[in-house]
Amino acid sequence: MTTRPPTIDDIRTAATRIEGAVLRTPMLKSRTLSEITGAEIWLKFENLQFTAAYKERGALNKLLQLTDDERRRGVIAASAGNHAQAVAYHGRRLGIPVTIVMPTNTPTVKVMQTEEHGARVVLHGERFDDAYALAREMEGKESLVFVHPFDDPAIVAGTGTIALEMLADMPELDVLVIPIGGGGLISGIGIAAKTLRPEIEVIGVEAELYPSMKNVIDGTTTAIGGDTLAEGIAVKEPGHLTRRIIAERVDRIELVAERDIEHAVALLVAIEKTVVEGAGAAGLALLLAQPERFKGRKVGTVLCGGNIDTHLLANVLIRELVRCGRIARLRIAAQDRPGALAAITAKFHEAGVNIIETNHQRIFSRLPAKDTIIEVECEARDAEAIQALIGRLEDAGFRVERAELD
Repeated sequence: MTTRPPTIDDIRTAATRIEGAVLRTPMLKSRTLSEITGAEIWLKFENLQFTAAYKERGALNKLLQLTDDERRRGVIAASAGNHAQAVAYHGRRLGIPVTIVMPTNTPTVKVMQTEEHGARVVLHGERFDDAYALAREMEGKESLVFVHPFDDPAIVAGTGTIALEMLADMPELDVLVIPIGGGGLISGIGIAAKTLRPEIEVIGVEAELYPSMKNVIDGTTTAIGGDTLAEGIAVKEPGHLTRRIIAERVDRIELVAERDIEHAVALLVAIEKTVVEGAGAAGLALLLAQPERFKGRKVGTVLCGGNIDTHLLANVLIRELVRCGRIARLRIAAQDRPGALAAITAKFHEAGVNIIETNHQRIFSRLPAKDTIIEVECEARDAEAIQALIGRLEDAGFRVERAELD
């Protein structure tokens, strides 16, 4: 495999090669997100691809360049999910046998979808790097062709087609804010964007827990690891080809906290009515966390994937309601006697706050034995209604503590 970075001509050739087999996704201005941030926000909806992620572009560009012998022998890939589905889907379309090695903690939805595309799935290790090591071992033992998720010129050229479309739809973009895992997405976009518009700013975004590319480019030694909502960009060892491209084509790399990623995922559901996984929302997370740095600018970001486990998405949406004050858990100290609960619930009724769940805690409490803690999970139309409820309870003589998210 050549390590020569692809050129704009390679990216244009890739666009022609994959045309018709990969969706030319819409790029739309978000009026509401623009109002929130003060910037003009343009979203590239790569989560609308058939496999719900941009990875199809690079995977198909690679598969279409295999020789007849390589197609017959089959391919193998290591992936946390989106690259796996892309290779599996297009491999089946082209009649190429596909084996995928995935980390054991890959969301179930991604494993199932990959198998549904006809691939043989092998689960191994906790992170991408573990799955990658086994895939390279199987590559040699079974004479398979390895399809790298990011560190391959054909993959990078395929991802660069996104920038061609973005700048064709909105040539006046001032800045691109792009998620970084191994670096394939931003490498292709950086080459295309900086070639067509040298003055455009390209900013990379990594999850705060996985600053692997930032460490390499900036020479920092920030710790890497932990459970992140953005598992699609949770890469410990970034690409070698991609780090060279990023050093030349990307202006800077920023980090986003987990709560900001959660907030971005929830806002995309609420405002744009679109489902985006943590990695796909990383770009928007930065815009929401640092609006002052983008105010007045025309900003494009890629919603690069939408494969999020439905249960996890539900948790994210509920946590967002907690953070914005619409759902609360109150610990109310009261005398353990008849009528106490009725007096409390009366205050909820007066405040127009709905009770979701209650629990009496009589044993594990520092209160006197005759007292109890009543935990109430509740929901209101806004944060002010919850605060009004707390005021009513305290005016009635109850002591109230409110559970908070970090």
